Amino acid sequence: MNEAILIVDDDASITASLALLLKQHGYRSVSAHSPVEALAALSRERPLLVLQDMNFSRQTSGDEGLELLARIRAADPLLPVILITAWGSIALAVEGMKRGASDFITKPWENATVLRSVETALKLAGTAEEQHLTRAELDERYDFSNLIGNDPKIVRLLEMIGRVAATDASVLVTGESGTGKELVAEALHRNGRRRGGPFVKVNLGGISATLFESEMFGHVRGAFTDARESRRGRFELADGGTIFLDEIGELEAASQVKLLRVLQDRTFEVLGSSRPRAVDVRVVAATNRQLHDLVERGEFREDLLYRLNLINIHLPPLRDRRGDVPRLANHFLRLANEAYRANVETITPRAMEWLRAQPWPGNIRQLRQTIDRAVLIRGGPSLDVDDFFAVRDAASSDRREVALPEAGTITLDELEKKMIVKCMAHYDGNVSRAAEALGLSRAALYRRLEKYGISAE
Repeated sequence: MNEAILIVDDDASITASLALLLKQHGYRSVSAHSPVEALAALSRERPLLVLQDMNFSRQTSGDEGLELLARIRAADPLLPVILITAWGSIALAVEGMKRGASDFITKPWENATVLRSVETALKLAGTAEEQHLTRAELDERYDFSNLIGNDPKIVRLLEMIGRVAATDASVLVTGESGTGKELVAEALHRNGRRRGGPFVKVNLGGISATLFESEMFGHVRGAFTDARESRRGRFELADGGTIFLDEIGELEAASQVKLLRVLQDRTFEVLGSSRPRAVDVRVVAATNRQLHDLVERGEFREDLLYRLNLINIHLPPLRDRRGDVPRLANHFLRLANEAYRANVETITPRAMEWLRAQPWPGNIRQLRQTIDRAVLIRGGPSLDVDDFFAVRDAASSDRREVALPEAGTITLDELEKKMIVKCMAHYDGNVSRAAEALGLSRAALYRRLEKYGISAE
Protein backbone atom coordinates (compact mmCIF):
# COMPACT_ATOMS: atom_id res chain seq x y z
CA MET A 1 0.00 0.00 0.00
CA ASN A 2 1.22 3.54 -0.72
CA GLU A 3 -0.57 5.29 2.11
CA ALA A 4 1.12 5.25 5.51
CA ILE A 5 0.18 5.05 9.14
CA LEU A 6 1.48 8.09 11.02
CA ILE A 7 3.07 7.26 14.42
CA VAL A 8 3.41 10.22 16.79
CA ASP A 9 5.47 9.86 19.98
CA ASP A 10 8.38 11.82 21.44
CA ASP A 11 10.10 8.56 22.43
CA ALA A 12 12.08 7.28 19.43
CA SER A 13 12.19 3.74 20.83
CA ILE A 14 8.40 3.61 20.85
CA THR A 15 8.02 4.88 17.28
CA ALA A 16 10.68 2.40 16.14
CA SER A 17 8.94 -0.48 17.92
CA LEU A 18 5.55 0.36 16.45
CA ALA A 19 7.02 0.90 12.99
CA LEU A 20 8.64 -2.56 13.08
CA LEU A 21 5.42 -4.19 14.24
CA LEU A 22 3.41 -2.53 11.48
CA LYS A 23 6.02 -3.39 8.82
CA GLN A 24 5.92 -7.05 9.84
CA HIS A 25 2.19 -7.04 9.09
CA GLY A 26 2.33 -5.25 5.76
CA TYR A 27 1.78 -1.63 6.79
CA ARG A 28 3.99 1.28 5.76
CA SER A 29 4.53 3.92 8.45
CA VAL A 30 6.11 7.31 9.02
CA SER A 31 7.10 8.70 12.40
CA ALA A 32 6.90 12.11 14.05
CA HIS A 33 8.32 13.06 17.44
CA SER A 34 6.44 16.26 18.19
CA PRO A 35 3.11 17.90 17.35
CA VAL A 36 4.85 20.20 14.87
CA GLU A 37 6.41 17.24 13.03
CA ALA A 38 3.09 15.40 13.16
CA LEU A 39 1.17 18.23 11.48
CA ALA A 40 3.85 18.52 8.79
CA ALA A 41 3.68 14.77 8.12
CA LEU A 42 -0.12 14.94 8.09
CA SER A 43 -0.02 17.49 5.29
CA ARG A 44 2.76 15.72 3.39
CA GLU A 45 1.70 12.06 3.66
CA ARG A 46 -2.11 12.16 3.95
CA PRO A 47 -2.00 9.04 6.14
CA LEU A 48 -4.63 6.32 6.44
CA LEU A 49 -4.54 6.42 10.23
CA VAL A 50 -2.72 8.10 13.13
CA LEU A 51 -1.28 6.36 16.19
CA GLN A 52 -0.81 9.24 18.62
CA ASP A 53 0.75 9.41 22.06
CA MET A 54 -0.98 11.80 24.48
CA ASN A 55 2.04 13.17 26.37
CA PHE A 56 5.01 15.04 24.90
CA SER A 57 8.29 16.39 26.27
CA ARG A 58 7.67 14.86 29.68
CA GLN A 59 4.50 16.85 29.93
CA THR A 60 1.90 14.73 31.76
CA SER A 61 -1.25 16.86 31.66
CA GLY A 62 -2.11 15.69 28.16
CA ASP A 63 -3.06 19.21 26.98
CA GLU A 64 -0.56 19.06 24.13
CA GLY A 65 -1.94 15.68 23.04
CA LEU A 66 -5.54 16.91 23.12
CA GLU A 67 -4.61 20.01 21.15
CA LEU A 68 -2.87 17.88 18.51
CA LEU A 69 -5.92 15.62 18.29
CA ALA A 70 -8.13 18.67 17.76
CA ARG A 71 -5.90 19.96 14.94
CA ILE A 72 -5.84 16.53 13.25
CA ARG A 73 -9.62 16.29 13.46
CA ALA A 74 -9.98 19.81 12.06
CA ALA A 75 -7.68 18.97 9.13
CA ASP A 76 -9.43 15.65 8.35
CA PRO A 77 -12.57 14.79 10.34
CA LEU A 78 -12.74 11.28 8.81
CA LEU A 79 -9.14 10.31 9.58
CA PRO A 80 -9.11 7.63 12.33
CA VAL A 81 -6.88 8.46 15.32
CA ILE A 82 -5.89 5.82 17.88
CA LEU A 83 -4.54 7.26 21.12
CA ILE A 84 -1.69 5.77 23.16
CA THR A 85 -1.55 6.39 26.89
CA ALA A 86 -0.47 4.81 30.16
CA TRP A 87 -2.98 2.78 32.19
CA GLY A 88 -2.97 5.48 34.87
CA SER A 89 -3.99 8.09 32.28
CA ILE A 90 -7.06 6.36 30.89
CA ALA A 91 -9.17 9.38 31.87
CA LEU A 92 -7.10 11.36 29.34
CA ALA A 93 -7.79 8.77 26.64
CA VAL A 94 -11.51 8.90 27.46
CA GLU A 95 -11.44 12.66 26.99
CA GLY A 96 -9.78 12.07 23.64
CA MET A 97 -12.53 9.62 22.68
CA LYS A 98 -15.10 12.30 23.50
CA ARG A 99 -13.26 14.61 21.13
CA GLY A 100 -13.36 12.19 18.21
CA ALA A 101 -10.59 9.61 18.59
CA SER A 102 -11.42 6.17 17.19
CA ASP A 103 -9.92 4.04 19.97
CA PHE A 104 -7.20 3.98 22.61
CA ILE A 105 -4.52 1.54 23.68
CA THR A 106 -2.49 1.57 26.88
CA LYS A 107 1.22 1.19 27.58
CA PRO A 108 2.67 -1.36 27.83
CA TRP A 109 0.64 -2.74 24.97
CA GLU A 110 0.12 -6.20 23.56
CA ASN A 111 1.07 -6.32 19.88
CA ALA A 112 -2.15 -8.18 19.09
CA THR A 113 -4.15 -5.34 20.69
CA VAL A 114 -2.41 -2.71 18.53
CA LEU A 115 -2.94 -4.70 15.33
CA ARG A 116 -6.58 -5.43 16.15
CA SER A 117 -7.26 -1.75 16.85
CA VAL A 118 -5.54 -0.65 13.63
CA GLU A 119 -7.34 -3.24 11.50
CA THR A 120 -10.72 -2.35 12.99
CA ALA A 121 -10.25 1.40 12.56
CA LEU A 122 -9.15 0.99 8.92
CA LYS A 123 -12.07 -1.31 8.08
CA LEU A 124 -14.59 1.05 9.63
CA ALA A 125 -13.08 4.04 7.85
CA GLY A 126 -13.08 2.17 4.55
CA THR A 127 -16.76 1.28 4.70
CA ALA A 128 -18.14 4.50 6.16
CA GLU A 129 -18.99 6.01 2.77
CA GLU A 130 -20.67 3.01 1.14
CA GLN A 131 -23.86 3.78 -0.76
CA HIS A 132 -27.19 2.97 0.84
CA LEU A 133 -28.47 -0.51 0.00
CA THR A 134 -32.03 -1.85 -0.19
CA ARG A 135 -33.25 -4.60 2.12
CA ALA A 136 -33.10 -7.06 -0.78
CA GLU A 137 -29.49 -6.10 -1.56
CA LEU A 138 -28.55 -6.45 2.11
CA ASP A 139 -30.12 -9.91 2.25
CA GLU A 140 -27.99 -10.96 -0.72
CA ARG A 141 -24.81 -9.95 1.14
CA TYR A 142 -25.63 -10.93 4.72
CA ASP A 143 -27.64 -13.35 6.82
CA PHE A 144 -30.27 -11.16 8.50
CA SER A 145 -32.90 -13.89 8.64
CA ASN A 146 -33.58 -13.26 12.33
CA LEU A 147 -34.14 -9.51 11.89
CA ILE A 148 -37.57 -8.79 10.41
CA GLY A 149 -38.54 -5.45 8.93
CA ASN A 150 -38.40 -3.13 5.95
CA ASP A 151 -38.80 0.21 7.69
CA PRO A 152 -36.12 2.69 6.51
CA LYS A 153 -34.78 2.92 10.08
CA ILE A 154 -34.29 -0.84 10.18
CA VAL A 155 -32.74 -1.01 6.70
CA ARG A 156 -30.14 1.63 7.64
CA LEU A 157 -29.51 -0.19 10.91
CA LEU A 158 -28.95 -3.48 9.05
CA GLU A 159 -26.55 -1.73 6.70
CA MET A 160 -24.55 -0.57 9.72
CA ILE A 161 -24.60 -4.06 11.26
CA GLY A 162 -23.25 -5.49 8.02
CA ARG A 163 -20.35 -3.02 7.94
CA VAL A 164 -19.49 -3.41 11.61
CA ALA A 165 -19.76 -7.23 11.56
CA ALA A 166 -16.64 -7.42 9.38
CA THR A 167 -14.56 -5.83 12.15
CA ASP A 168 -13.66 -6.75 15.72
CA ALA A 169 -14.94 -3.45 17.09
CA SER A 170 -16.67 -3.53 20.45
CA VAL A 171 -20.36 -2.73 19.99
CA LEU A 172 -22.88 -1.31 22.44
CA VAL A 173 -26.47 -2.11 21.46
CA THR A 174 -29.01 0.21 23.06
CA GLY A 175 -32.77 0.44 23.02
CA GLU A 176 -35.87 -0.19 25.08
CA SER A 177 -36.65 -3.62 26.52
CA GLY A 178 -37.97 -6.00 23.90
CA THR A 179 -36.55 -4.26 20.82
CA GLY A 180 -34.34 -7.20 19.81
CA LYS A 181 -30.88 -6.34 21.14
CA GLU A 182 -29.87 -9.99 21.47
CA LEU A 183 -30.90 -10.61 17.86
CA VAL A 184 -28.56 -7.81 16.75
CA ALA A 185 -25.71 -9.38 18.73
CA GLU A 186 -26.40 -12.73 17.04
CA ALA A 187 -26.44 -11.05 13.61
CA LEU A 188 -23.09 -9.37 14.29
CA HIS A 189 -21.61 -12.74 15.22
CA ARG A 190 -23.18 -14.67 12.35
CA ASN A 191 -21.98 -12.18 9.72
CA GLY A 192 -18.44 -11.71 11.02
CA ARG A 193 -15.22 -13.67 10.71
CA ARG A 194 -15.94 -15.33 14.08
CA ARG A 195 -19.10 -17.04 12.86
CA GLY A 196 -17.50 -20.46 13.29
CA GLY A 197 -16.65 -19.75 16.93
CA PRO A 198 -18.85 -19.79 20.02
CA PHE A 199 -21.53 -17.22 20.81
CA VAL A 200 -21.77 -16.92 24.61
CA LYS A 201 -24.63 -14.97 26.21
CA VAL A 202 -24.30 -13.52 29.71
CA ASN A 203 -27.08 -11.77 31.63
CA LEU A 204 -25.05 -9.49 33.87
CA GLY A 205 -28.17 -8.46 35.76
CA GLY A 206 -28.27 -11.96 37.22
CA ILE A 207 -24.63 -12.07 38.41
CA SER A 208 -23.76 -10.54 41.78
CA ALA A 209 -20.39 -8.94 42.54
CA THR A 210 -19.47 -11.91 44.75
CA LEU A 211 -19.98 -14.39 41.91
CA PHE A 212 -18.68 -12.21 39.07
CA GLU A 213 -15.08 -13.48 38.92
CA SER A 214 -16.09 -17.13 39.16
CA GLU A 215 -18.83 -16.81 36.52
CA MET A 216 -16.86 -14.69 34.06
CA PHE A 217 -13.28 -15.96 34.51
CA GLY A 218 -13.82 -19.41 36.05
CA HIS A 219 -12.23 -20.90 39.15
CA VAL A 220 -9.86 -23.69 40.10
CA ARG A 221 -10.73 -26.45 42.50
CA GLY A 222 -10.45 -25.22 46.09
CA ALA A 223 -10.52 -21.53 45.17
CA PHE A 224 -13.33 -21.06 47.70
CA THR A 225 -15.37 -23.20 50.06
CA ASP A 226 -17.82 -24.68 47.55
CA ALA A 227 -15.33 -24.97 44.66
CA ARG A 228 -15.22 -28.79 44.57
CA GLU A 229 -14.06 -28.85 40.97
CA SER A 230 -12.54 -26.44 38.46
CA ARG A 231 -14.89 -24.52 36.20
CA ARG A 232 -14.36 -22.57 32.98
CA GLY A 233 -15.63 -19.01 32.91
CA ARG A 234 -17.71 -17.30 30.25
CA PHE A 235 -14.74 -15.50 28.67
CA GLU A 236 -12.83 -18.75 28.24
CA LEU A 237 -15.91 -20.41 26.77
CA ALA A 238 -16.22 -17.54 24.28
CA ASP A 239 -12.56 -17.68 23.17
CA GLY A 240 -12.37 -17.39 19.38
CA GLY A 241 -15.95 -16.15 19.19
CA THR A 242 -18.26 -13.49 20.58
CA ILE A 243 -19.34 -12.75 24.14
CA PHE A 244 -22.68 -10.95 24.53
CA LEU A 245 -22.90 -8.95 27.77
CA ASP A 246 -26.60 -8.27 28.24
CA GLU A 247 -27.89 -5.71 30.76
CA ILE A 248 -24.45 -4.14 31.11
CA GLY A 249 -26.03 -1.19 32.92
CA GLU A 250 -26.85 -3.44 35.88
CA LEU A 251 -23.21 -4.32 36.54
CA GLU A 252 -22.04 -3.43 40.04
CA ALA A 253 -19.10 -1.06 40.58
CA ALA A 254 -16.58 -3.68 41.75
CA SER A 255 -17.38 -5.88 38.75
CA GLN A 256 -17.00 -2.95 36.34
CA VAL A 257 -13.31 -2.61 37.28
CA LYS A 258 -12.66 -6.31 36.67
CA LEU A 259 -14.47 -6.23 33.33
CA LEU A 260 -12.53 -3.16 32.20
CA ARG A 261 -9.25 -4.96 32.85
CA VAL A 262 -10.07 -7.93 30.65
CA LEU A 263 -11.46 -5.72 27.88
CA GLN A 264 -8.33 -3.59 27.94
CA ASP A 265 -5.66 -6.28 28.26
CA ARG A 266 -7.52 -9.23 26.70
CA THR A 267 -6.23 -11.32 29.59
CA PHE A 268 -7.83 -12.60 32.77
CA GLU A 269 -6.93 -14.65 35.81
CA VAL A 270 -8.95 -17.67 36.84
CA LEU A 271 -10.11 -17.33 40.44
CA GLY A 272 -7.60 -19.16 42.61
CA SER A 273 -4.83 -18.90 40.01
CA SER A 274 -2.27 -16.13 39.49
CA ARG A 275 -1.38 -17.07 35.90
CA PRO A 276 -2.81 -14.62 33.30
CA ARG A 277 -4.64 -16.25 30.40
CA ALA A 278 -5.03 -14.57 27.02
CA VAL A 279 -8.46 -14.51 25.43
CA ASP A 280 -9.52 -13.61 21.87
CA VAL A 281 -13.14 -12.48 21.92
CA ARG A 282 -15.36 -9.94 20.28
CA VAL A 283 -17.43 -8.03 22.83
CA VAL A 284 -21.03 -6.97 22.23
CA ALA A 285 -22.85 -5.36 25.14
CA ALA A 286 -26.46 -4.28 25.47
CA THR A 287 -28.55 -2.13 27.77
CA ASN A 288 -31.93 -0.45 27.96
CA ARG A 289 -30.53 2.17 30.35
CA GLN A 290 -28.96 5.55 29.62
CA LEU A 291 -25.32 4.81 30.45
CA HIS A 292 -24.25 8.44 30.09
CA ASP A 293 -26.75 9.34 32.82
CA LEU A 294 -25.34 6.56 35.01
CA VAL A 295 -21.85 7.96 34.42
CA GLU A 296 -23.03 11.42 35.52
CA ARG A 297 -24.44 9.89 38.72
CA GLY A 298 -21.22 7.97 39.40
CA GLU A 299 -22.91 4.58 38.92
CA PHE A 300 -21.02 3.53 35.77
CA ARG A 301 -17.36 3.98 34.89
CA GLU A 302 -16.78 6.39 32.03
CA ASP A 303 -13.66 4.53 30.88
CA LEU A 304 -15.64 1.29 30.67
CA LEU A 305 -18.38 3.03 28.68
CA TYR A 306 -15.90 4.25 26.07
CA ARG A 307 -14.18 0.87 25.91
CA LEU A 308 -17.55 -0.79 25.18
CA ASN A 309 -19.00 1.96 23.02
CA LEU A 310 -16.58 1.97 20.10
CA ILE A 311 -19.69 1.51 17.93
CA ASN A 312 -23.22 2.25 19.12
CA ILE A 313 -26.22 0.59 17.47
CA HIS A 314 -29.51 2.01 18.72
CA LEU A 315 -32.71 0.06 18.08
CA PRO A 316 -35.91 2.08 17.55
CA PRO A 317 -39.02 1.13 19.55
CA LEU A 318 -41.78 -0.71 17.71
CA ARG A 319 -44.09 2.34 17.91
CA ASP A 320 -41.61 4.18 15.64
CA ARG A 321 -41.73 1.47 12.96
CA ARG A 322 -45.42 0.54 12.86
CA GLY A 323 -45.17 -0.38 9.19
CA ASP A 324 -43.21 -3.48 10.23
CA VAL A 325 -45.93 -4.74 12.59
CA PRO A 326 -47.70 -6.87 9.91
CA ARG A 327 -44.43 -8.55 8.88
CA LEU A 328 -43.51 -9.24 12.48
CA ALA A 329 -46.99 -10.45 13.38
CA ASN A 330 -47.10 -12.90 10.45
CA HIS A 331 -43.58 -14.11 11.28
CA PHE A 332 -44.57 -14.78 14.90
CA LEU A 333 -47.78 -16.45 13.74
CA ARG A 334 -45.74 -18.97 11.73
CA LEU A 335 -43.45 -19.60 14.70
CA ALA A 336 -46.42 -20.04 17.07
CA ASN A 337 -48.11 -22.51 14.73
CA GLU A 338 -44.92 -24.59 14.67
CA ALA A 339 -44.33 -24.37 18.43
CA TYR A 340 -47.89 -25.18 19.52
CA ARG A 341 -48.91 -27.41 16.58
CA ALA A 342 -51.72 -25.00 15.81
CA ASN A 343 -53.33 -24.19 12.48
CA VAL A 344 -54.08 -20.48 12.55
CA GLU A 345 -53.78 -19.43 8.94
CA THR A 346 -54.19 -15.66 9.01
CA ILE A 347 -54.67 -12.50 11.01
CA THR A 348 -57.69 -10.60 9.70
CA PRO A 349 -57.15 -7.15 8.16
CA ARG A 350 -59.20 -5.59 10.97
CA ALA A 351 -57.05 -7.31 13.61
CA MET A 352 -53.86 -6.32 11.81
CA GLU A 353 -54.89 -2.67 11.85
CA TRP A 354 -55.62 -3.03 15.56
CA LEU A 355 -52.16 -4.46 16.11
CA ARG A 356 -50.58 -1.60 14.15
CA ALA A 357 -52.38 0.96 16.29
CA GLN A 358 -51.21 -0.38 19.67
CA PRO A 359 -48.46 1.47 21.61
CA TRP A 360 -46.47 -1.73 22.36
CA PRO A 361 -44.55 -0.54 25.44
CA GLY A 362 -42.93 -3.99 25.55
CA ASN A 363 -41.98 -3.68 21.87
CA ILE A 364 -41.31 -6.77 19.70
CA ARG A 365 -41.22 -9.11 22.68
CA GLN A 366 -44.72 -8.01 23.74
CA LEU A 367 -46.03 -8.41 20.19
CA ARG A 368 -44.69 -11.96 20.04
CA GLN A 369 -46.22 -12.85 23.42
CA THR A 370 -49.54 -11.42 22.25
CA ILE A 371 -49.50 -13.54 19.08
CA ASP A 372 -48.46 -16.65 21.03
CA ARG A 373 -51.29 -16.26 23.54
CA ALA A 374 -53.85 -15.56 20.83
CA VAL A 375 -52.84 -18.71 18.94
CA LEU A 376 -53.13 -20.78 22.12
CA ILE A 377 -56.55 -19.35 22.95
CA ARG A 378 -57.98 -19.40 19.43
CA GLY A 379 -56.41 -22.46 17.82
CA GLY A 380 -57.66 -21.58 14.28
CA PRO A 381 -58.43 -20.75 11.52
CA SER A 382 -57.80 -16.95 11.87
CA LEU A 383 -57.19 -14.31 14.51
CA ASP A 384 -59.57 -11.37 14.83
CA VAL A 385 -59.67 -8.38 17.16
CA ASP A 386 -61.81 -10.27 19.69
CA ASP A 387 -59.07 -12.87 20.08
CA PHE A 388 -56.57 -10.17 21.05
CA PHE A 389 -59.06 -8.67 23.50
CA ALA A 390 -59.27 -12.13 25.09
CA VAL A 391 -55.48 -12.20 25.37
CA ARG A 392 -55.45 -8.80 27.07
CA ASP A 393 -58.13 -9.86 29.53
CA ALA A 394 -56.28 -13.11 30.29
CA ALA A 395 -53.06 -11.22 30.97
CA SER A 396 -54.87 -8.89 33.36
CA SER A 397 -56.36 -11.92 35.10
CA ASP A 398 -52.89 -13.42 35.51
CA ARG A 399 -51.79 -10.34 37.38
CA ARG A 400 -54.86 -10.37 39.65
CA GLU A 401 -54.16 -13.97 40.65
CA VAL A 402 -50.84 -12.93 42.23
CA ALA A 403 -52.50 -11.39 45.29
CA LEU A 404 -50.86 -9.78 48.30
CA PRO A 405 -50.78 -11.78 51.53
CA GLU A 406 -52.34 -10.47 54.70
CA ALA A 407 -50.04 -7.79 56.05
CA GLY A 408 -50.65 -7.79 59.82
CA THR A 409 -47.33 -7.26 61.53
CA ILE A 410 -45.25 -8.42 58.54
CA THR A 411 -42.23 -6.31 57.62
CA LEU A 412 -41.86 -4.75 54.18
CA ASP A 413 -39.02 -7.17 53.28
CA GLU A 414 -41.08 -10.16 54.42
CA LEU A 415 -44.04 -8.91 52.43
CA GLU A 416 -41.88 -8.48 49.31
CA LYS A 417 -40.34 -11.93 49.75
CA LYS A 418 -43.76 -13.60 50.11
CA MET A 419 -44.99 -11.79 47.03
CA ILE A 420 -41.99 -12.90 44.96
CA VAL A 421 -42.17 -16.52 46.19
CA LYS A 422 -45.86 -16.67 45.32
CA CYS A 423 -45.31 -15.09 41.91
CA MET A 424 -42.39 -17.41 41.05
CA ALA A 425 -44.49 -20.43 42.01
CA HIS A 426 -47.41 -19.15 39.97
CA TYR A 427 -45.22 -18.92 36.86
CA ASP A 428 -43.34 -22.17 37.51
CA GLY A 429 -40.03 -20.37 38.09
CA ASN A 430 -40.15 -18.41 34.82
CA VAL A 431 -38.21 -15.27 35.75
CA SER A 432 -39.28 -13.25 32.71
CA ARG A 433 -43.01 -13.83 33.26
CA ALA A 434 -42.74 -13.28 37.02
CA ALA A 435 -40.84 -10.01 36.49
CA GLU A 436 -43.47 -8.82 34.02
CA ALA A 437 -46.28 -9.63 36.46
CA LEU A 438 -44.49 -7.84 39.31
CA GLY A 439 -43.68 -4.81 37.18
CA LEU A 440 -39.92 -5.33 37.54
CA SER A 441 -37.07 -5.72 35.10
CA ARG A 442 -35.47 -9.17 34.99
CA ALA A 443 -32.31 -7.69 36.49
CA ALA A 444 -34.24 -6.17 39.40
CA LEU A 445 -36.01 -9.47 40.08
CA TYR A 446 -32.71 -11.39 39.96
CA ARG A 447 -31.29 -9.02 42.58
CA ARG A 448 -34.27 -9.64 44.85
CA LEU A 449 -34.05 -13.41 44.35
CA GLU A 450 -30.42 -13.29 45.49
CA LYS A 451 -31.28 -10.96 48.39
CA TYR A 452 -33.92 -13.32 49.77
CA GLY A 453 -32.15 -16.56 48.87
CA ILE A 454 -34.91 -17.64 46.47
CA SER A 455 -33.95 -20.17 43.80
CA ALA A 456 -34.58 -19.15 40.19
CA GLU A 457 -34.70 -22.80 39.06
